Amino acid sequence: MQQSFVGIDISKNSLDVHVLPEDTSYSFANEPQKVKALTRKLKKLKPTLIVMEATGGYEISLAVQLSAAKLNTAVVNPRQVRDYARAIGKLAKTDAVDAYVIARFAQDVRPEAREQLTLKELQLKELVMRRQQLIDMRSAEKNRMTRAYTPQVLQGIQKHISELSACIADIDEQLHNDIRNNPTWNQKLEIIASVPGIGHTTAHGILFCLPELGILNRRQIAALVGVAPMNRDSGMMRGRRTIAGGRAVVRRMLHMPTLSAVTRWNKRLKTFYYHLRQQGKKHSVALTACMRKLVIMLNSMLKKNQPYSENYC
Repeated sequence: MQQSFVGIDISKNSLDVHVLPEDTSYSFANEPQKVKALTRKLKKLKPTLIVMEATGGYEISLAVQLSAAKLNTAVVNPRQVRDYARAIGKLAKTDAVDAYVIARFAQDVRPEAREQLTLKELQLKELVMRRQQLIDMRSAEKNRMTRAYTPQVLQGIQKHISELSACIADIDEQLHNDIRNNPTWNQKLEIIASVPGIGHTTAHGILFCLPELGILNRRQIAALVGVAPMNRDSGMMRGRRTIAGGRAVVRRMLHMPTLSAVTRWNKRLKTFYYHLRQQGKKHSVALTACMRKLVIMLNSMLKKNQPYSENYC
């Protein structure tokens, strides 16, 4: 049976599709009914791989439906596709050309297809992200309150802070109830939160913003989060190792828990952190190394379905 590869260029209003090696293309409006029609069409085609770019959220609905239809789907970084387009000499950029390039990328590079979040998981991930947005807004309002003198302005800021706090509490309650009512999520949450330094709030974010945890190997999960050191060596040059790419939102979630763990709560990470500092590593470098160790540890714990212990390896 001949293999086929599908590239989908997604915009706010349209879905441009190109299929290889058939070299056929078509376009759908980016609306719920048309997304369902496209899913049915692709299900009949049974392609080897479907690739689309991450486009700020426009790809989510289609990715969820394709995954639910058991179609191999990969959502890739747009930078990878643009670099590939330059490599094959495709400098023009239109929706149709982009769909063709994505299909070529799928055929030649064959990125790994991963199971997408379910609709419910996607909703909870959105709640986690919304909670962080509300916390950021509340912090900004608290900073403004220290510089406000007019009573009317102060009252307005205090009222807004109270409203934001109430919204955050509502989200916390909904997340708690939804996770508690799902045995799989609840078990994963308890394993993640068993690590000293990680509370349930951080565990919520890790659970839905890093669903690959416990599935990938240690190198893949570190690279996915963006805490794997990258070589910068070429010819006679020997550059400094730095992290690159990855999910900044997950690193942000893990920053304070890692800092708290290495300074107070987690004996194992604390020992590792001070060992690196004694070797002359900077604080930021040592903290990133501890974050990497924490991510790998969490990955192994979920893979083996074991909670944290001081002797965990």
